[in-house]
Formats: sequence, structure tokens, C-alpha cells
Amino acid sequence: MPARPALRLFTDAALSAGATVALSEGQAHYLHAVMRTAAGEEIALFNGRDGEWVATLTETGKRRATATAQTLLRPQSDEPRPGPWLLFAPLKKDATDMVVEKATELGASHLIPVLTRYTNATRVNTERLTANAIEASEQCERLSVPTVAEPEKLDRLLDGWAPARCLLVMDETGAGRDVASALSALPPGTEAAILIGPEGGFEKSELELLHRYPFVIRVTLGPRILRAETAALSALTCWQALRGDWQGRPAFRGG
Repeated sequence: MPARPALRLFTDAALSAGATVALSEGQAHYLHAVMRTAAGEEIALFNGRDGEWVATLTETGKRRATATAQTLLRPQSDEPRPGPWLLFAPLKKDATDMVVEKATELGASHLIPVLTRYTNATRVNTERLTANAIEASEQCERLSVPTVAEPEKLDRLLDGWAPARCLLVMDETGAGRDVASALSALPPGTEAAILIGPEGGFEKSELELLHRYPFVIRVTLGPRILRAETAALSALTCWQALRGDWQGRPAFRGG
């Protein structure tokens, strides 16, 4: 296996041996002004479709950079099975950014901001959140980037839900099943999404609405009331430990 370059970037361009990739202006600035790279140096590129490639920089500058893909590091098939979706009520800016970053590191495959009765932040910059997800994917060595959806109201989201995907609702009232037994009871191969409510919790009518849908499973995360961002990361951690890919090992590691 070829050595992995220290710098790793996401691109929308197709990747194959000999393919020349024009990097974004932001990436050009990062490579030129921050990392002080020069033509001839190697970086790693991935696009979520064609695996990860060693690429040689052919041009670097303040606003323009290009690279040519050379050698396949990892095929796309090395990516673990897609993780659960994460649905979350938007929080204050820094907290929402943190949820997206850490959810990406924890393997979430799709992120949906959900507007509920007590949601504090109703304006969501999905372009910024996507950029956060890309940066986190570059850092954590994912071969994919989770998609970020536009915000949607809870009732409309439920009306359009595909029932084959179970919806695990983190219920702060304590009425749900404990997380370990709830996850262990799911059939193998179950596709799932995790729903985290706002800082003020779900309104009673929202919990009643959720209870009507057969694909909803209400889950408790223990005896303490967690902050919304803590609940999101705790739920994803439980999923990966009990149902996900934590039996695997990071790539390119010795020992």
C-alpha cells in the first residue's frame, strides 16, 4: 500500500489514474498560504465515489491549484456501511457546528436540521454546515461526506418519512426503552435515524405525534438530562458501539 500523504482534501471531481483536478480557490489558498506547499508535492484526494488517491500537485498559487491523481490508496468499498442519519433541532451557531463536526466523525451519513416547537435557532446556514462536514471528513479519514439537508418542520418530515427506516427518538421524559436494549432489539441490517429534540425538549403534542408512527422507537439515554449536543453525540456513540463499525480499525496505522 502506498504511503498516505499528510494533507487530505475533498473534491467533487472524478478521480482516476492520470485525472487532473482543479482544486477550489479556498483549497488553493490553504495549500499555498497556510501549508506552504509547492508543485511536485503529494496530497490525498477523495470524492465519496472513487476512493482515495495519492495526487501530485502540478500548480499551486494564491487562487489556483491543480493536482494529478496517481495511485489509488483505498477503494470506495473500504468505507464502512453507511451510518445512521442524525436529525437534530438547530442550536446556537457554535453548538450546531460542533454537532455537525462530531456527527461526521462518528459516522452519520445524513444530517437533517429539524424545526420543533421549542427550537431556539430557526436560521440554518447549510452551506457552512456542509463545509464543516467536509473539513471533519478530511480530518477523520472518511471516504465520504455526510449530506446536509435544508431544515424541515417535524410534522412535515414525519409525513414524508419512508417507514422502512426506523426513527430512534431520544425521549427525555424517560418513557422510552433504554438505549442498549432498544438497539439490541433491532433486526440485523436495520436502517435507522436518530432524532434529538431542542434544548427545551419536545412539546407534549410533538411526543404524542411521534407516538402515532409505527416506525418511531422512543429511547432514553439514562437518568440524567443531557444537553441537546451531548445527547446527539451520545446516541451516535451508542449506535457505533452496539450496531455500527467500531469493530473496525483506522486505515494506515501500524502496531
